[in-house]
Amino acid sequence: MNGADIPYKMLSQDAYSQWLGIQILESEIGRVKLAMTIRKEMLNSMNYAHGGISYSLADTAFGFTSNTHGKYAVSIETSINHIEALEEGDELIAECVIEKVNNKLGFNVVEVRRGDELVALFKGVVYRTQKDWEE
Repeated sequence: MNGADIPYKMLSQDAYSQWLGIQILESEIGRVKLAMTIRKEMLNSMNYAHGGISYSLADTAFGFTSNTHGKYAVSIETSINHIEALEEGDELIAECVIEKVNNKLGFNVVEVRRGDELVALFKGVVYRTQKDWEE
């Protein structure tokens, strides 16, 4: 299976990311760009997006990108910096780039933006299994 096609297969099997309204804008080996819009049911008690929403978008970009090399990759450590508060209607773009890959581990960075503004910065480490993605 072409690695750039794997995120599309993953999204088709990912009910949570579908509920979030995530769309794939770009997909290539080692880089994925996603989009979503903050909805009312994603807001917390202060009327801002729950931190888990931008985290989930970034985590999805991370997961999709980590698998573009054709092997099943699973998250082993992640962290996020929430830089700006998000509101209903905000359109977010998350772009993940693989910074480093070796036989067993991959190190990724995800930038989440609202327009040109950086609103969150996510870092993740994956364990790369030997299992291949199949058609």
